[in-house]
Amino acid sequence: MLLHGIFPPVTTPFYPDGNVYFKKLESNVERYSKTPVAGIVVLGSTGEAILLSDEERREVLKSARDVTAPNKVLIAGTGVESAVETLKLTEYAAQLGYDVALVRTPHYYKKQMHPANMLAFYRTVADRSPLPVMIYNFPQATGYDIPAELAIELAAHPNLIGIKESSGDVEKVRKMVAGTRHIKRAAVVTETFDAVTPRMLEPRRENNGQGGELVPVAALSGASKPSSAAVSVISGLNTRQKEVGFQVLIGAAQKLEPSLQAGAVGAILAFADAAPTACYEIYAAWKEGDSQLARLKQERIAKAAERIAGEFGIPGVKQAMDFNGYFGGAARLPLLPLTADLKAEVERLLSDIRN
Repeated sequence: MLLHGIFPPVTTPFYPDGNVYFKKLESNVERYSKTPVAGIVVLGSTGEAILLSDEERREVLKSARDVTAPNKVLIAGTGVESAVETLKLTEYAAQLGYDVALVRTPHYYKKQMHPANMLAFYRTVADRSPLPVMIYNFPQATGYDIPAELAIELAAHPNLIGIKESSGDVEKVRKMVAGTRHIKRAAVVTETFDAVTPRMLEPRRENNGQGGELVPVAALSGASKPSSAAVSVISGLNTRQKEVGFQVLIGAAQKLEPSLQAGAVGAILAFADAAPTACYEIYAAWKEGDSQLARLKQERIAKAAERIAGEFGIPGVKQAMDFNGYFGGAARLPLLPLTADLKAEVERLLSDIRN
């Protein structure tokens, strides 16, 4: 599965009484689907997944999937502390039609999370997962930082297709990219080199229902290196193969441009929840080879991204969403809303970043 581009990790909206506000979740996801983002991440850290019940997680996954545009890659945050529970949620996400599972590093027993534990955990999940798996490293939240060497070793598994590296360490990104350069994999893409999802290939209803076959997600993430020039027709859609290797994405919007220069192929950015187009413009300029414009676009958002997403956290992101026309609302306890002064600061930081 192609993971190039910008992915907002959607927040989970709540009513004042604390229940999940599904209509607002659907409204936000429908709006993201109309932006140039590559896909949607559901139940990431910004989605307060750790504060939801198992039933709520499943309902959030279903609600978001039902309204996401077919051409947007759907990534489900399915990481739980045990491999068994991680696989249960991953299997449910696969049944709903998600494309990729994002599995955070286990961390509660962090002193026991030696390389052997992490290798066993991720290899077990990847062996049994019906979806391609991304490693998710977020040491600011978990207190555990997966070493680059361990990520490189795990990258050899054919069902571990990438990593979300949220440490903000650009040199670590560079090291992982260099250490996985030998891995040759390909993904099915459109003629214009955008991602192809199984939801795009569902049978059409015209011609008495004779529109093509359902294609499993595994067929869209090849381990071989076919010719990228060949065009094939799958379920009526012209497709080709693109070499992708092991895909490194980052999680710090203020480090997006230097991380792309270091070899990252995209990003899952909390700041993109409030400003998806501003984040995409950095990626688009880099992709077009305009490094100067990419740096200018990066400078435009750097302070706001670091302060709002990096320091204020989820309450800051939700306030920024409210300011920019999405529904943010309140976070769940123990997270508290911003003070009036901090809300005013968010508005000042976003005064020229309106999406």
